[in-house]
Amino acid sequence: MQYELSARRLDATVSLATSHGAEVRLATDMDGRKDALNPVELLLSALAACMIKGAERVLPTLKFQLDGMTVHLFADRQDAPPKLTAIRYEITVATPESDARLDLLHRNILKYGTISNTLTAAVPLTGTIRRA
Repeated sequence: MQYELSARRLDATVSLATSHGAEVRLATDMDGRKDALNPVELLLSALAACMIKGAERVLPTLKFQLDGMTVHLFADRQDAPPKLTAIRYEITVATPESDARLDLLHRNILKYGTISNTLTAAVPLTGTIRRA
């Protein structure tokens, strides 16, 4: 499987990423923008989407009842050299499932996530899943 994305600078403060007709505004200036995500926020967005998509992928197989899901992410960044040193997450789900099944969902979300598996190789990724 391959992916393709293009990004172009619109002006000194914002760029635009496009892929298969979808667009995302990028905050590419030093001050940031309220209407666009900066690179770290984009990375965290990718991780959140990966976790939610991972849940959607395994729900039918696990026959898991999921009534809602929220992913909250926290990242620590160092300046020299600039990099993320840790990412933490809290997954909150609305479900009547048992704690054992909630743990099973959590393990599957991490096991089958392209972005979570990629990031785990580069930065400590830790977190919890809990009931809403």
